[in-house]
Amino acid sequence: MSDVRRTDAVLLLVAVVWGSSYLSARTATAALPVLLVLLVRYALSALACLTVVAARRGPRRWSRDELRAGVPLGLTQAAVLIVETYGVAHTSAANAGLIISLTIVLTPLLDRAHGGPPPLFFAAAGVCVLAVGLLMAGNGFHAPSLGDLLMLGAAVVRAAHLALVGRLTGGGRDIRPLHLTAVQTIVGTVLFLPAAAHELPALARAGTATWTQLVYLALFCSVFAFLAQTWAVQRTSASRAGLLLGTEPVWAVAVGVALGGEHLTALTALGAAMMVAGTYWGQSVERAHRAAAARETEVHAHEGDVRCRTTTPTTV
Repeated sequence: MSDVRRTDAVLLLVAVVWGSSYLSARTATAALPVLLVLLVRYALSALACLTVVAARRGPRRWSRDELRAGVPLGLTQAAVLIVETYGVAHTSAANAGLIISLTIVLTPLLDRAHGGPPPLFFAAAGVCVLAVGLLMAGNGFHAPSLGDLLMLGAAVVRAAHLALVGRLTGGGRDIRPLHLTAVQTIVGTVLFLPAAAHELPALARAGTATWTQLVYLALFCSVFAFLAQTWAVQRTSASRAGLLLGTEPVWAVAVGVALGGEHLTALTALGAAMMVAGTYWGQSVERAHRAAAARETEVHAHEGDVRCRTTTPTTV
């Protein structure tokens, strides 16, 4: 498997996990307060990351780049999750997964690391937006609720976070995904502990199903997803990552049908097919754009080298 396909596969797996996270988050927040769910999710994630860091061979200390990137990314990731979790608590899991996919349109507007995407990229994103509309119609979405508006806000914050990941972790910086994820989860734990500490006794009343959802959110939807996203974005662009992660609503609908008892309508199926088609079209456009930009950079560098050689005076 090529590096590009491997990176794409990892991002798609993240999309699958996140697509399933809405049903888990909605189930957990039905039993526990939102801030307590976030605190436990972050605390378990931080514990898992620190355990793996301690068990691994090699340097365990955090580099300056990891701390400089991890703190702001921890803040933006916490912002994404708090708005997202409150949103999913006030709307359906399907709607939450659908609305958050608007990140695929917002991310290219914020990602200027590669000069911005070409016009065709936005055409592909437009297909994905239309797909979201069909998915919403297929699941009975009508007037926006408070939860829907919160999910729209989460899409904006997630797009900013995704663009920031690309800016702070690229450029040859000394950043290991595991160490960066550990910093992010520690930052989130510190943020939510004061706000949710008084609600900790509620955990004693949580059942096995609730704890299962909390562990899944922490280990898979946080630790694995954060690690995989950072690793993949370091090897591709934020715009491409946004498109691949934009398949999330397809998986959200699939989980809703398989586990949540929802029905797959004709509009839902058409929307899912259009989302996949738009995603792959956007991938090909973005890949061709980056390849052309790389060739142009090489040509300019070669021309500059030639000019330097022809204008350098010869000493006798």
